Amino acid sequence: MPILGEELLKELPARRVDSRKGQNGTVAVIGGSRVYHGAPALSGMAAYRTGIDLVYLFVPEPLTAPIRSISPSFIVYPTPDYKLTIGCANKILAWMPKIDACVIGPGSGRQKPDGMKKLVAELSSNKVKIVVDADALQPEVVNGLSGREIVLTPHPGEFKRLFGVELESNIEQRKEAVKKAAKSLGVTIIVKGYLDIISDGERVAVDETGSPAMTVGGVGDVLSGIVAALLAKGLEAFKAAVAGAYINGRCGQMTAEKYGLRILPTDLIAEIPNLLKKYDKVVK
Repeated sequence: MPILGEELLKELPARRVDSRKGQNGTVAVIGGSRVYHGAPALSGMAAYRTGIDLVYLFVPEPLTAPIRSISPSFIVYPTPDYKLTIGCANKILAWMPKIDACVIGPGSGRQKPDGMKKLVAELSSNKVKIVVDADALQPEVVNGLSGREIVLTPHPGEFKRLFGVELESNIEQRKEAVKKAAKSLGVTIIVKGYLDIISDGERVAVDETGSPAMTVGGVGDVLSGIVAALLAKGLEAFKAAVAGAYINGRCGQMTAEKYGLRILPTDLIAEIPNLLKKYDKVVK
């Protein structure tokens, strides 16, 4: 039986031979904090390696120099506060160029939800597809967004914070809980774990790829960047989530085959082109 995530990669759009910068997807990543400076960079690098043309990073001003040093490809906007306050949110919305998808939350740290709530609500109302990750996964941020192209990427602890539900180890019970939660919000959810559970409230998929080596910090940031890239390329939320979980897990397996249990999240990112290049299509 074909693996659903792998089959969905065949739906990745072809690139026109005369395409110009920006036509193959644009992604913004909003996050970072005094402690977690690398998370937004990992999401951005993963989005680039999934085939996006432009990645904009919105990070606290003290992080801009080290993040720019990671890659000259990033377009970095400095925000004036370590926290995503309402004031920061307003500045980001004023500065934001035209984008197709946005990741909100990587490395942002625990904080009041007001600024994140404003960003998610306003960007999604402007038809921007959104991945809500990490500390942006708060009830105040994600409630009331039914019907919009939004993907939530919680681990079981974050799922409990959002829905007050302790996920069971039994796979069928876990699938039912995730499906019910996704239906209640009207969004798509990936619950990360040994098996990733993905649901949009109607459909449910289980991704069985991955490796025990993927417990290293930053792998979830890579996943959020991949999913945002797939959204920006035109996959609808459920398909982007399923395909993204597959890419992340399969690249984790490929990395573990090389390095065993001693991997870095950047190792996964380096494998993305090796996995996806066979699906490349160019048309006139």
